[in-house]
Amino acid sequence: MIHTNSLFQSKHFMSLPCNDGMLSDLSQDQHPTQVYAWGYQHKDLTINVKGTSLGFVYSGQAAITFTLSGREQTFNLDAGMYFSVPNNFYISDGCGFITTRLGYQGTFTIGGPIEKQGRLLYIDGCSDSLLIPPVIKGDPCLNYLHFPPHIGQTRHTHPSMRVGIVAKGRGRCVVPSNDDGTGSDITIPLIPGNVFIIPTDGHHSFFTDDSEMDVIAYHPDSDTGPTHNDHPMINRTIVDGVSAAHIQEIRTAKIGL
Repeated sequence: MIHTNSLFQSKHFMSLPCNDGMLSDLSQDQHPTQVYAWGYQHKDLTINVKGTSLGFVYSGQAAITFTLSGREQTFNLDAGMYFSVPNNFYISDGCGFITTRLGYQGTFTIGGPIEKQGRLLYIDGCSDSLLIPPVIKGDPCLNYLHFPPHIGQTRHTHPSMRVGIVAKGRGRCVVPSNDDGTGSDITIPLIPGNVFIIPTDGHHSFFTDDSEMDVIAYHPDSDTGPTHNDHPMINRTIVDGVSAAHIQEIRTAKIGL
C-alpha cells in the first residue's frame, strides 16, 4: 500500500509538516531532543534552550548569529552545509532543519557542503559520512547517508530515534502496518525537503528507483568515539616505547581546577 497523504504517523515512521518553528518535542525521550525547521514558510528561527543544535541547510544561503568569544558574530552557510551550535542562536534566510539535543554541551562547528557520496561503507550498496562526530563516545552526531539508484535496503531498526531530512533526490520508506513489525507493507514516498522521525526500534527500509537520494540523519547518541582512555592524543604519546594510555602515573586525573 502506498501512503499518499502529506503526513504519515506510526510506531515505525513519522513524517513532519513543512512548517517553521518546532516540529516535534521529544524532550521526554531517553535522549531529550527537539526538532525544528526554518525557511519553509520564509520565517527565521530563534533557538533559546540549554543544549546543542545540530542542523543542515537544505536550500539557499543561511546566516547563523550567536555570541562567540564574548561578542555577537554571524556566519553564512550555503546549501549543503551543516553546523553544531551550543545554546542560544538565531538563524535567518535559507531553509533547513535543526535537531536540538537538550542538556548536551557540544562544540561550535561548521562544515560542508556534503560530498557526492559517503566516505564509509554502510549496508546494501549505501555509503555514509560522519559529518559531526561525537566529541566523546555517547554524544549525539550528525550523519550523511547516500543511496545510489536502484537500492533495496534490508529492513532494520535502531536502538534510538533517528531524525532526518531528504537533502537531494527521491526514494521511499517501507514500513510494516502493525506495531509489532508484522503485517502488510506501507510505502511512504520521500522527496527533497521531507523531514521525518524514525522512532526507537521502528522497523523500516529505504528504496530508490531511477534517482539517487541523500539523507542527513541525526543520531541522539553514539556507541563509538573518543573516550578518556582511548583517543588519538593519549594513544600516540609514547614514553620509552609505551603508549601513555598505559602509564597510569602520568595520566591527567581530572580536567579543570
